[in-house]
Amino acid sequence: MATIIPRWEWRTFNNDLAEFAETITNYGRPNIRKSEEVYILSKVRDDNTKIREDLIDIKSLQAVDENKLEQWNPTLKAGFPIGKDNLTELFKVFGVVAPEFAREEYTYEQFLSEVITPNEALKVVNVKKVRYIYSVNDCIVEFAETEFNGVPWKTACVEHVDPANVIKTVQELGLVGLENINYIKAMKKTVGLV
Repeated sequence: MATIIPRWEWRTFNNDLAEFAETITNYGRPNIRKSEEVYILSKVRDDNTKIREDLIDIKSLQAVDENKLEQWNPTLKAGFPIGKDNLTELFKVFGVVAPEFAREEYTYEQFLSEVITPNEALKVVNVKKVRYIYSVNDCIVEFAETEFNGVPWKTACVEHVDPANVIKTVQELGLVGLENINYIKAMKKTVGLV
């Protein structure tokens, strides 16, 4: 299994990114990805928990540097049907007391309707993304059009294993001065879970 080297990330959510969207096209043709995902937000914690293509993928914040760049690391991946052991671990990530599980394992639909939706400390957010992904200074640079439960947002992101390279690229792309905010915090503001 390959060693995962966590990347440092700078991200902003702002519906006035027209200048950046135009500037980034000078760096070549993007790789375009469209997806529909379900995020599960916890009132207690800010881990990144999403479901895409029947796979729960959790990333936890590992570090924040002096420039407020964030380093996220995968902590759990599980497919459906999902068993009690993985659900117990998942609720530890949520920082919420796990309910009594009535089943040995849950399908995707059962998981959302029987385990997540009844819990007042958790919220399901339906997310749509169209991501335009570029390479600038060896960084992954993304411009994306997103929706959180139907509310539109544009986002820009710069990622690399070297935080100095991230800062250099943020400056080069004219993004300095915009709020650095991750997906989870932006989502919580949008859906009123702050």
